[in-house]
Amino acid sequence: MVQGWKAIGPQRYRETFGRYFEDFTVGDVYEHRPGKTVTEQDNHLFTLLTLNTHPIHFDREFGAASEFGRNLVVSPYTLALLIGMSVTDCSQKAIANLGMEAVKFTAPVFAGDTLYAESEVLAKRASCSRPGQGVVTILTRGHKQTGELVCAFERNMLIPARGEAVEDRIDNY
Repeated sequence: MVQGWKAIGPQRYRETFGRYFEDFTVGDVYEHRPGKTVTEQDNHLFTLLTLNTHPIHFDREFGAASEFGRNLVVSPYTLALLIGMSVTDCSQKAIANLGMEAVKFTAPVFAGDTLYAESEVLAKRASCSRPGQGVVTILTRGHKQTGELVCAFERNMLIPARGEAVEDRIDNY
């Protein structure tokens, strides 16, 4: 997590987070902490919020009769959690998420698993159409507490250059 402080007055500072376009270096890997232990309540709530009606995610008897022997955590929750874990390091200052590619779920996640994430910078380039901004591509990987890979995906983000972020232009932010 890139944390800093911005002077906003005499002996007064405001905490800041995130990276500017210049702060990304191809090949760097950011380990995102803290991890998150997934609960049954997390899984049920996300399933209900998204209207996913597959009983493998919330019906204990159905899950017990499945090849997994228990309920699976709904995969879009795993993806959302890993994206969230990467925000302070990768997209806290982002103007927009431009897209995701190559989303892969490589192992099941169950309530009680603790997930950790890391992101590797794959590419960066200045925007052709937006001066003061650039496109950064990262590969985010999520692992269980055992080290087993559960999800990986690439994400493209539009990131401002130093001095061009919204919080750089708002005095009271």
